Amino acid sequence: MTKFAIGIDLGGTYTKLALVDTNGRVSHRSKLSTTAYGTRAGLVGAIVAEVMAVLGKARLSPKKVLGVGIGVPGIVDFRRGHVYYLTNVPGWKDTPLKKMLEAKLGLPVLVDNDVNLMALGESRFGAGKGAENLVCITLGTGVGGGIIIGGDLYRGSSFSAGEVGHMPLKEEGLPCGCGSYGCLERYVGNRYIVDELKAKIRRGSPTIIKKLVNGDLSALTPEVISKAAQKRDRLSIDFWDTVGERIGVTLAGIVNLLNPERIIIGGGVADAGEFLFKSIRKTVNERALPVPGKTVKILKAKLGNDAGIIGAAALFFNPETRGRCK
Repeated sequence: MTKFAIGIDLGGTYTKLALVDTNGRVSHRSKLSTTAYGTRAGLVGAIVAEVMAVLGKARLSPKKVLGVGIGVPGIVDFRRGHVYYLTNVPGWKDTPLKKMLEAKLGLPVLVDNDVNLMALGESRFGAGKGAENLVCITLGTGVGGGIIIGGDLYRGSSFSAGEVGHMPLKEEGLPCGCGSYGCLERYVGNRYIVDELKAKIRRGSPTIIKKLVNGDLSALTPEVISKAAQKRDRLSIDFWDTVGERIGVTLAGIVNLLNPERIIIGGGVADAGEFLFKSIRKTVNERALPVPGKTVKILKAKLGNDAGIIGAAALFFNPETRGRCK
């Protein structure tokens, strides 16, 4: 008999949810604004209504659903389902989200960090399928990470493991939004790389990017840089090579520390494809210790925008991830 769970991905702009079966198939999707409800209680109420609507569309009794998993962009006490804070969603400090949802839904609820759940989704149903040990990172406005060891999520002693974006890249570097300096995110987060390339263009570096944005550098995005690279723009190709080298240096340290079978990379910046991945792989091969460096596979994530939803539901598909916290 096919079993189901509801997966929810709470983002800074939108909250997405869907029904997911134990084969990772997604159906009966829904999406709502994260910011339109004014308060966290308003958003929780809207999420509850959407969950019930999804179950209604699927003609499923709540009794036939294993539970509701939800991923959030912040630090979470997984055991209690308590959200300490959300980075890009104001008003969510010290939120007992598990209790709030369970009281309204009458269903089991599990809450975790969104990148942890991306890692879980990719591990079970995506680019990490079949691997016992892997690291998943997402490259976007920020840089997040999730770690799978022995097939289970590793969350750390205070549930904050995997913060790859805040691993130091430079001993004396640029200030980061986290309060430290020299962090990887400060050199490869999409806002920062766009600003860095704008500065190069303004200094006179030859490029077709000005033409692609009709002279308006405020329209520059990582997607535009990738488009320029595809058109063999040398500035863009070299820039992706530099960004890949920075990521590769950090990943070489992770490879030496954890010896993962695979490193899976997702997020908008990863859409640069081989312009980025070629440099990452080359740097890891050169900088990691020979045995772990040569055996690790560095792959692009497969599940795309569904990774968080699938990973959230997958919390209920494995007794170890449902009932245990590493």
